[in-house]
Amino acid sequence: MFADELQSRIKQAMRDKDTLTRDVLRVALGDIQTAESRGGDAMSDEKAQGFVRKLVKSNQETIDLAKDPAVTDQLTREIEVLESLLPQTMSPDQIEAALAPVHNAIAAADNDGQAMGVAMKSLKSTGAVVEGRDVNAVVHRMRNA
Repeated sequence: MFADELQSRIKQAMRDKDTLTRDVLRVALGDIQTAESRGGDAMSDEKAQGFVRKLVKSNQETIDLAKDPAVTDQLTREIEVLESLLPQTMSPDQIEAALAPVHNAIAAADNDGQAMGVAMKSLKSTGAVVEGRDVNAVVHRMRNA
């Protein structure tokens, strides 16, 4: 389970005396455990990864607002730690290749929303891990080509 993996990585970071990794992982684990206690049930790995993605996005937004180079450097290192927990996402080129079989359906969709629905359904059926903004860019490119 994802939370168990987090705990083992926290222990390893403690052994390695890597305080940054330890602290970042503790925050992520704390968010996940808080959500589990509110929901009452153990959280699925997908939902737990969603919390980690939310932390990454929050740090990226903070980097955009931060003016101090030390703060941006710290947040960048935190993002690297958090992203190491997440499965690798497909690149736009890989997404385009995966969507090739449904290209006609995407192009024939009445609007971008329906085209995105076709694309996401196709990608999720293969178990692909994708960023929505990347899929959106590929779909837009496919519809306007």
